[in-house]
Amino acid sequence: MAVGLIVLRVLLSGEERPQVYSIVTVKDIVRIPPNQFGQPINEAALVHLRKNHENVLDRDIGLIIAVIEIDDIGQGRLIPGDGATYHSVTYKVLTFKPIRGEIIEGNVVELMDFGAFIRMGPLDGLCHVSQICDDFITQDSKGNALLGKESGRILAEGNQVRARITSISFESGNRSGKLGLTMRQPFLGKIGPDQSWVEDDVKAAHGETPKKEKKKHPERQTG
Repeated sequence: MAVGLIVLRVLLSGEERPQVYSIVTVKDIVRIPPNQFGQPINEAALVHLRKNHENVLDRDIGLIIAVIEIDDIGQGRLIPGDGATYHSVTYKVLTFKPIRGEIIEGNVVELMDFGAFIRMGPLDGLCHVSQICDDFITQDSKGNALLGKESGRILAEGNQVRARITSISFESGNRSGKLGLTMRQPFLGKIGPDQSWVEDDVKAAHGETPKKEKKKHPERQTG
């Protein structure tokens, strides 16, 4: 897949750079089988592009969330022994490409003794237990929460968090990648109305002492 022009950009500190979500123009080849020759060529091509490329990772442009529209499609070419036609096509896709060092917000979707899986948009990332906060972390007996020994901080499934992307591993053609996250830095971690760690960091920066969280052990939902 050859990448064309990144259309959606953000101006930051006088320099242009891609956003996490971008609209990208892509050039490719699409195969139209004989049983679709009676359909409008754009409609037939769009079906195949969406089937083959949506929810697929590309190392250069990230996760392709959706094929939006076709800009241009060329005349078909025949290959001996294959009754289909092959067309060069230019089309727009909506992509999600995490950026190392970017701060993102997401929700905790699963807790393990080694860390927390955090869903940010269409992908999940792992925040290792050593990167959750600057404290010794243990998992409670029911597995419903990760607990900070000294800080009293509690991380549970469903909590909204703010984290920084530290590592990215994508392989083109796959439908999932590996993202490493950290919440150990100041002003990262749990956010929202239920004991925000970020608000605690702000208070600490102003010399105030944050309150410790009360230990709650929400039951896992089943079914």
